[in-house]
Amino acid sequence: MLTRILRACLLFGLLFSLPVVTSFTAAAAPTVGEPIPIGLDAEFSWPGSTSAQAIEQGILIAIDEINSSGGVLGGRPLKLIRKDNGTVPARSIRNLKDLAQTPDLVAVFCGRFSPTVIEAIDTIHDLKLILLDPWAAADIITEHSHSPSYTFRLSLRDSYAMPALLRHGLDKGINAFGMMALNTTWGRGNLSAAEKYVAKYPQAKLVGVRWFNWQDQSLLDKYLDLKRQGAKAILLVANDREASILLQEMSALPKADRLPVLSHWGVSGGQMGKIAGAAMNEVDFVMVQTYSFIGDARPKARQVLATAKRLFDLADARAIASPAGVAHAYDLTHILARAINKAGSTDRAAVRLALEQLRDYDGLIKRYARPFEAGRHDALSAADVVMTRYEEDGAIVPVANKRK
Repeated sequence: MLTRILRACLLFGLLFSLPVVTSFTAAAAPTVGEPIPIGLDAEFSWPGSTSAQAIEQGILIAIDEINSSGGVLGGRPLKLIRKDNGTVPARSIRNLKDLAQTPDLVAVFCGRFSPTVIEAIDTIHDLKLILLDPWAAADIITEHSHSPSYTFRLSLRDSYAMPALLRHGLDKGINAFGMMALNTTWGRGNLSAAEKYVAKYPQAKLVGVRWFNWQDQSLLDKYLDLKRQGAKAILLVANDREASILLQEMSALPKADRLPVLSHWGVSGGQMGKIAGAAMNEVDFVMVQTYSFIGDARPKARQVLATAKRLFDLADARAIASPAGVAHAYDLTHILARAINKAGSTDRAAVRLALEQLRDYDGLIKRYARPFEAGRHDALSAADVVMTRYEEDGAIVPVANKRK
């Protein structure tokens, strides 16, 4: 069954692997003047992707609100230009160069895959192009040698994710961890974060690390290897495909041989609930996130959810795939609009500086006293990380709000 699903996903990805460029504006915005473009370069053709689509939804919800309230710079609407990079760094760099030539384009949002973004950091700064990161978690995306920095992130960081997963395990009485990770810069960055944590907190022990690759068809030997070395839980750095393979293989083992899996959030950027199937409920599986619409009764959350239902015909909060991607992109778009107004122009250098100076934005995820400042281009902190689970309908639910 898994093989048939993967073949279908790969066929879908091949059919739509060419770059896609689409523009969006709010339908009935009371605005005047030429639209101001915002770019989005993400992994739309990646098989089973929900991350790029979630980021797009978050941007469009915010644009709908901004344009309906008069736009920016005295009445100019925002519009979105979307491009597909298929996770290919060379294609992403080409897309960024094309977008940089667009008149009045102020910034580009990136997608889920850190390795793709990391390869483009030099190009971004050569172009002096503002990059807004609503997902990719590698620390280096905002911690690099370029000055001034043109990369801004409102998302999780690997150095937030690993400590949160390890603390969760320690709280459950687990002190011996094995790591299974993609053999990429993302995976290696998470190993570094885990090693820093266990060096500081020796009650947590990392018994071993096993690497895997994008197209690996089985992870069972690596899992059993770590179990034999004394691991009592698995730290998983994977996307939905690899995580689904692991859970299906684990679910076929005797229950006593199924260790808890503590996962990074790459799995939430695809269709893991569908691919993993019943195996999802056969393993103690939790993952880090920063936001869920489920359980959030604040007016802001209800407002955003109502717009999401209107624009995308979503039934309810449980139908929102990759909710953190929606929330991050939504808040980032509103922050960008405020920076444009503060700068008083679409000049990227002026908008970049304004992003560092903004204060007091009441967002969907939280209230940002100062989203960014010189030397700190991450709007979220370790305190914003929450633990979640998948439920049977595919909804991502905070552990505390799990259905009885």
